[in-house]
Amino acid sequence: MRILMIIDGLPGGGAEKVVLTLSECMQQLGHAVSLYSLDEVCAYTLPEGVDYRVITQPSRAPWRKLTELSRRARKLDQVLRADEAQNGKFDLIVSNLHKTDRIVARCKSIDQVKLWYCIHGVLSSTYLGHRTGLNYWWKKRKMAQIYQGKNLTAVSQAVLDDMLTVMQVAPAKSAVINNPFDLNILRQRASEPCELAGSDYLINVARIHPQKRQDRLLRAFALADLPCKLVLLGTGTDERVAFAKQLAQELGIADRVLFLGFQQNPFPYIKHARLMVMSSDSEGFGNVIVESLVLGTPVISTRCPGGPEEILLKTGMSDMLTELDEHALAAKMREVYAHLPPINEAALDQYDVVTISKQYVDLTQR
Repeated sequence: MRILMIIDGLPGGGAEKVVLTLSECMQQLGHAVSLYSLDEVCAYTLPEGVDYRVITQPSRAPWRKLTELSRRARKLDQVLRADEAQNGKFDLIVSNLHKTDRIVARCKSIDQVKLWYCIHGVLSSTYLGHRTGLNYWWKKRKMAQIYQGKNLTAVSQAVLDDMLTVMQVAPAKSAVINNPFDLNILRQRASEPCELAGSDYLINVARIHPQKRQDRLLRAFALADLPCKLVLLGTGTDERVAFAKQLAQELGIADRVLFLGFQQNPFPYIKHARLMVMSSDSEGFGNVIVESLVLGTPVISTRCPGGPEEILLKTGMSDMLTELDEHALAAKMREVYAHLPPINEAALDQYDVVTISKQYVDLTQR
């Protein structure tokens, strides 16, 4: 089977890692996998055996922003036609992330029956949360038009429900397929050295971004007043990182908070942490929650729209959810700190990459 994954670049994000993990596993299962990146940026090691192509269409015209989507769609069409003429038709095409979807939706060479749009986040929260009135209505309408009558797969039931109810999209077909994890590789990478091994700390692994609410986490950590450090693994704009550091100063916890930036291998840090704490306003799925549980580190998370609640319910850890409030988060941190709950390791097998990859391949039979 020929499978094509399309994504608008490969910076250090969760959805990008999902695409690479799936591409590698489906190739290992015997399928011919191509990965089209619509931007040159790539922060990851590319999987061996996957046909990786960078497809860009730069322009210096003063009206380039107005023509960007149609211009890039034409270039994608050109590459796709040449590829299929030489190597045969693709059996499955998966478009990932909303900007990619906006380009793919304008392509004329893609068989719509074989195309699935993978929704990685709660779009109404991510793209519409700050909008009101006519601006909200217009943006929602434009976004929904991209997906009306198309095949959709979502990384969690909450993400799909958001598309159906809030975004009011009526898909041709739909499926929920959780994010994949190579459990053996994950444990192997976590065994590498870590300078924090043996020390006592809580950890948060996420972009420093308003949606991730590190401000809520820092306030909760200050309120909890635990005898440990807090480690933040993730990058962000200089302005957002500076704001988070300034807030830690104002809360009097700067000496107990470590900003370690983006780490190519965050897993040893996760493995040696006492707790993972997620403070987000929304999460499409919540990769680091599964990764943390696989590595034996319990997770506290806000009960935000998206995957965290589903994951913790499926793994029998619903008591680790809190309301979207720093006081509730602080109380849960104090409650759990000295009495860590057991982790149901068998429940994590459902996220194994082979199981998830086969679910994607099975989309061709729907």
